[in-house]
Amino acid sequence: MADLIPAWRDGVLTPVEKLEVHRLGLRHPAVSVFLRDGARILLQQRALTKYHTPGFWANTCCTHPHWGEAADVCALRRMAEELGVTGITVTFREEVEYRADVGQGLTEHEVVQIFVSDAPEGLTISPNPAEVAAVEWVTLPELERRLSETPEQFTPWLKVYMQDHADVIFA
Repeated sequence: MADLIPAWRDGVLTPVEKLEVHRLGLRHPAVSVFLRDGARILLQQRALTKYHTPGFWANTCCTHPHWGEAADVCALRRMAEELGVTGITVTFREEVEYRADVGQGLTEHEVVQIFVSDAPEGLTISPNPAEVAAVEWVTLPELERRLSETPEQFTPWLKVYMQDHADVIFA
């Protein structure tokens, strides 16, 4: 069964196969989560088997909701599926729209609901190797330094979030 996600075709939200959405650069809903532990943020390195931006560093979790799935429900589902993280709550920060070339003739044109969550004490993280190659806790200044020094190691959307929306995300 094809992996269908919502996308706008001719102004109408329609279920479309995920790879087709990215081949055509269709505008589509997405969800991003930043998990915080005090002054640290959890980053994930995308699995090397991902069909775009493999091995790139991204925010804690980024995904597409299923047809009819609420953004906050999607965020919690994917935190569990990608990182084995459960027992958290997410707080909406803002909606961001961006368009970016992600290589191999693919384009992300996302309308993203951005959420933050605070890690509870004793949080267990169990990355799914099909989704995540590695995780790392970093401070905001460390992330900003690394983005400046090695931008090619990071996903386009994380660069957009940090350049244009960090003040709202990390308020």
